[in-house]
Amino acid sequence: MKQGLSLRVSQHLALTPQLQQSIRLLQLSTLELSQEVEQMLDENPFLERTAEEAAREEFGLDAVDTPLPRDEAGEAGEGDFSSAPSASATTASTDTASTADTDGPAAEIAEREPDWEGDGTVDMAPDDSEWGSDAPARQNNLGDDERADATELARSQESLQSFLHRQALSLRLGENDSAALRFLIESLNDDGYLEDSLPALASGLAGDDNDQFDDLVHHFQVALGLLQSLEPVGVGARDLGECLCIQLRALAAEDAGEDEELAQVYKIAVAICKQPMELLARRDFKRLATLTRSSEELVRSALQVIARLEPKPGRRFVDVERNIVIPDVIVTKTGRGTNVKFRVMLNPEVMPRLRVHDIYAGALKSHKGEGSQALSQRLQEARWFIKNIQQRFDTILRVSNAIVERQKSYFVHGELAMRPLVLREIADELGLHESTISRVTTAKYMATPFGTVELKYFFGSALGTETGGNASSTAVRALIKQFVSSESIKKPLSDSQISEMLKEQGIECARRTVAKYREALRIAPANLRKAL
Repeated sequence: MKQGLSLRVSQHLALTPQLQQSIRLLQLSTLELSQEVEQMLDENPFLERTAEEAAREEFGLDAVDTPLPRDEAGEAGEGDFSSAPSASATTASTDTASTADTDGPAAEIAEREPDWEGDGTVDMAPDDSEWGSDAPARQNNLGDDERADATELARSQESLQSFLHRQALSLRLGENDSAALRFLIESLNDDGYLEDSLPALASGLAGDDNDQFDDLVHHFQVALGLLQSLEPVGVGARDLGECLCIQLRALAAEDAGEDEELAQVYKIAVAICKQPMELLARRDFKRLATLTRSSEELVRSALQVIARLEPKPGRRFVDVERNIVIPDVIVTKTGRGTNVKFRVMLNPEVMPRLRVHDIYAGALKSHKGEGSQALSQRLQEARWFIKNIQQRFDTILRVSNAIVERQKSYFVHGELAMRPLVLREIADELGLHESTISRVTTAKYMATPFGTVELKYFFGSALGTETGGNASSTAVRALIKQFVSSESIKKPLSDSQISEMLKEQGIECARRTVAKYREALRIAPANLRKAL
């Protein structure tokens, strides 16, 4: 085979480490960004948090684009952060916290607001002086060793098992029955149901010993009856039907009394709960009336009673973690009438205030010894991290401005006035890629006069109208929700009727599209919305 030389020209995309970091920071949520900042503060000694916005010091952002001297940085390696990102990336200035309107910069708001976090040098304790009084904090009845934090007391919540164990202390039981009751209580799930059968529980303890198995099943049966007599009513049930029956029997013992008609309704309700739950979910009155040998009128009355029951007795004991959404962007309304304007500003509470540690940076500059190359790389990494964070917030602000400008009708009239909007429109306007807009609008939230919503909420497809224009799918969903909320409870609207009503409004929307939007809004079909 003959050897030869050839010249070939090719292009490929190479993402520098700093550009990769910029893209990654852009797609992080507020919580994830906070975790990333904390991790970087722990790893990089040149990075520090400041209570105020850092100025452009000698070793900070002004030097971010300046190449390091060869004696400091040496030869640039793969992990060198001295390269600049691509031209498509927008460089943010230190006044990233500025608002879209020149009247009220976010930086000035941040300076006027006190920093409640402190610098970590002094332990902050709740004190009456925080509320304008110089008096010392009031003492409670607890000793110094028993003094509890009010926040921890507010967060503490008794579990279902602890609540049941406390009730079981008042029962006079033998040692075996008491142990069986404790075992069943610990076997309950978060909803208060006993998922495993009694033989299965006994088999797990007894193994192959048949005599011990029978004895355990007997004690478990006794303990189950005691468990189902405790509060909350319905706890210890094996399925939904049994849970509802326990509650109905308890209500019948309290409310029925000598009222024969009410007692009959409770009796029919218990019989309904013993039937397949699918019939109850579909509200098949005729089928239920036939199975329970009663009239449809009694079945309707019984279903009204069942609708007031609690299907999950342990619901109130579950310590549900509440996710608080902190907006990244705040939109405020200024002016009145035709002069109404909207000011877009970044939330200063979510913006980390970072700077390069000037003492360490100055020491590195004056020191040219062994190991300075690695430290110089860490210094450059800290500079790029600050710049990428500021670039992240600058991009979010630019995209938010473009959204508010195009969806101004929403901020005036609400979601019914939402316009069709796709990512490409914002990308073309700002000179960015669609993927960048997608990263910006994911897990980023905006506080509006109508509530806090995700930035992706403002994007929706278009539906044709009779006049040749377009209507936003978000506005159509809001219109469907409005139709359903104002419908007759005795004769709810079907998907076909909603489609016809939309056509009367000039919006072309097929029945299957209405069904898709209705399911997205978690609105039940017409037959299930029908009033009892």
